[in-house]
Amino acid sequence: MPKAKNNVASRAKRRKLLKLAKGYWGSRSKVYTVAKHSVEKGLQYAYRDRKNKKRTFRQLWIVRINAAARINGTTYSRLMNAMKTKGIDINRKVLASIAVENPNAFADLVKFVSA
Repeated sequence: MPKAKNNVASRAKRRKLLKLAKGYWGSRSKVYTVAKHSVEKGLQYAYRDRKNKKRTFRQLWIVRINAAARINGTTYSRLMNAMKTKGIDINRKVLASIAVENPNAFADLVKFVSA
């Protein structure tokens, strides 16, 4: 009796992988083995960069807060220390958005904290 090969499943597996490689350039989207390597590498980058994205945004928020703090005559580290001693708990994301969208409110906050 001949060996049964599950062509349906193997074809579906290949089709699924080629669908993930859609939009890649040249043989990366056409040839199965090349596409497999490209997709695997792309998934590795995606996993890594989901972690890096959080780092990058925190850096951006800190830069924005520091720039706004320096306009108001203090530095980022002094501002954060003063806020901690006063017991004001505003996270960096919200603080950065206040600094960008409402500079007057940020200036009032700096005055209140440094007083």
